[in-house]
Amino acid sequence: MELREGSYPNLLVGVILGLAIVDCIIAILAFFQLMRIHSRNSHLGWTRQKVFHFIIGSSNLGYSIYFALNLVAACEGWVWWSHLWGFVAMACPKILFLLAFLLLLSFWVDLCHQSNEEDEDEEDSPRQALLDEVNKPLLKGESQRKCCSFRTIHVGSRQKVVILVTLLIFMMMITSAVLLWIGRRINTTESSVVVRVYVDLFAVVVLSLGIALACYGLVLFLKMSKIRSDRASSETWKVAGLAVVSLICFTSSALVAIFTDIPLLYYWHQQTMNDVYTSLLLVMYYFIGSSVPSAFILWVMRELPPPQVIRRQQDSRTVTFVSDSTVAVNPQRWTAAATTQNQKQVSKASPI
Repeated sequence: MELREGSYPNLLVGVILGLAIVDCIIAILAFFQLMRIHSRNSHLGWTRQKVFHFIIGSSNLGYSIYFALNLVAACEGWVWWSHLWGFVAMACPKILFLLAFLLLLSFWVDLCHQSNEEDEDEEDSPRQALLDEVNKPLLKGESQRKCCSFRTIHVGSRQKVVILVTLLIFMMMITSAVLLWIGRRINTTESSVVVRVYVDLFAVVVLSLGIALACYGLVLFLKMSKIRSDRASSETWKVAGLAVVSLICFTSSALVAIFTDIPLLYYWHQQTMNDVYTSLLLVMYYFIGSSVPSAFILWVMRELPPPQVIRRQQDSRTVTFVSDSTVAVNPQRWTAAATTQNQKQVSKASPI
């Protein structure tokens, strides 16, 4: 590929290709693990573990496509990419990534509030391990519902808030894209200001999310550390690891987005790029800010659920006592007749 003058330096091209390959590998692993999990517990429908793998896989696949198209656009000189569609391709994977960790935060909040409400009744139930909660169905109700049944979906209240926040951010992205498309013919400077405002607001949300995950992770860590067992200890450190990784990675990503123009990489025409400096910022923003948390959460949820087992249920036997006047006359005869009748019924019964 021959890059046009004023586009990416050679070192930057190598970094972008590396980021695309890393995100592609993470996406493949996420979707492969999703298929393995679904083959184990397809009867449960969409569990939290499946939802996380699907969202993480989709987000990293979107990043990989974005990086690849960035290089192609720089080679071919796609002006329409740098003015509009590059922004959309950059924003969509980031929204999916945010959705995954907002869901994680909502589940941690559920656990903390559940532990506060049930602390007096049960000792270990409020401090359930993370993976015990992950494998439960995401949709409340009967576990026999099919995956694609949407008529009886009931989502938790905190998950509804997460969906609402994600929709608001998505609508803000669409609005920014429309303003960018309208303003590119009037004033290019004002169009870049719209994108800059969106990136800064999104960075503030990401920074707040990292702090919230760290706080609730600490609360869960303190509660789960009171349980003395090997499994509880393992799950406790997974929660602590997720909290620490989220805080460090989200903070670095947000700071890079606020103080630099790295998120606007697709708009290469007005970028003044230094090879080493820009490459380091790219690694901090995309690899540390997105790829590392995605890979870590997949590693935490790597355990497969137990395989589906079809359990046979035996019909309950109802014993009916009949009051008969002959009992008083000849109790031995009644007892013998009842015993013979019960034996015949048992001999005719077969397991289901």
